[in-house]
Amino acid sequence: MKSVKSNNLMVTIKGTHLLKGIITFVCFLILIFSISGVLTTLDPKYRPASESVKSAATNITGDMLYNLIGSENHYFLAGLPQSTQEPAITQYLFKLSTNINLDDPRSLLGRELPAFSLFDTEIIVAGEGTDYTNMPIESAPPLEILQAEKEAALQNMDDIQGSGEGGNNGTPPNTTGEKEVVYVYFSHNRESFLPYLKGVTNPNHAYHSKVNVTHIGDKLKEELEVRGIGTVVDKTDIEARLKEKGLTFARSYQESRTVVEAAVTQNRDLTYLIDIHRDSRRKKDTTIEMNGKPYAKLAFVIGGEHANYEKNLAFANELQSQLDSSYKGLSRGVFTKKGAGTNGKFNQDLSENAILVEFGGVDNTFEELYNSAEVLAEVISNYYWQAESVDQPHVNPANES
Repeated sequence: MKSVKSNNLMVTIKGTHLLKGIITFVCFLILIFSISGVLTTLDPKYRPASESVKSAATNITGDMLYNLIGSENHYFLAGLPQSTQEPAITQYLFKLSTNINLDDPRSLLGRELPAFSLFDTEIIVAGEGTDYTNMPIESAPPLEILQAEKEAALQNMDDIQGSGEGGNNGTPPNTTGEKEVVYVYFSHNRESFLPYLKGVTNPNHAYHSKVNVTHIGDKLKEELEVRGIGTVVDKTDIEARLKEKGLTFARSYQESRTVVEAAVTQNRDLTYLIDIHRDSRRKKDTTIEMNGKPYAKLAFVIGGEHANYEKNLAFANELQSQLDSSYKGLSRGVFTKKGAGTNGKFNQDLSENAILVEFGGVDNTFEELYNSAEVLAEVISNYYWQAESVDQPHVNPANES
């Protein structure tokens, strides 16, 4: 009789455990479906996205992971340098939950002020006088300017053609021969300059189909070829193509990408890709005088979201270094752009030597812009021939016996 009661008790206990397990599993499923339901009913801008997960993951450093694992296994902590400080977990959690970086006050205002994301650029190398208050600004023209059928009349046209003389005379010691290795193009090809637009004073209206940044490309090509470097200038009217297709100005880089891809596919020698722009800042931030000559300041912008990022950055840093050495103050620095609200690539994933160069601003003249194009050609040619000499020297065919 006692044995029967004991067996009944065991069956009852096992049945209770099984029932609890089933209830727990059902509650778990209800919780999962409830969370999923809440997430799908949220406004899209509040939903977790792959971008937010990526952003959180990029903020987790190797030291942080080592310290986290080391809290359980102290052998990992022994592998860290003694100078390594324990990461501030509370600061990281605060940044993750609020998207505010205590080391960068811009993050506190970024979501509150309209268009403040325009300033969400990182300074990699600051040129002389450059800080977060005067970084390059990429702004789109007003819709009425994009849709306008009639453009501003032109003025002060005498200096647009330049002198027609390159910076060097005579035959260059090295040449690429028939090879064209530099490709110059313009994602914002109608960016123009106020001194040439009659009656236009608003910097946001400095756009023109004929007088614009493409003239800088002509001068850069001239100066590079004087130094023996074959160059192609592509003047495809990207803005006209956007208008034909009914696309917004924000699609400029996607549209120019098709042009660049076609060019590098057709000519494999085109390995140096230079996208020329002009900044929206005013003359005090974009102009400098050296040795009695006026120059438009330069700025190098690198997209931070592609596989060639580090190589493009090394290229820009080297040009920046050469400019600082010989023309201190001409370059505003090297900047990276990535994250929501920006392209993140700027077509620079198509080559290991691709850069975006901001030439001056809305107030600069072509005299200033051409002077800077000559200097940029000088440092690019120095970089190119130094890189080529590692593989094999390029000898001028005219000097061959």
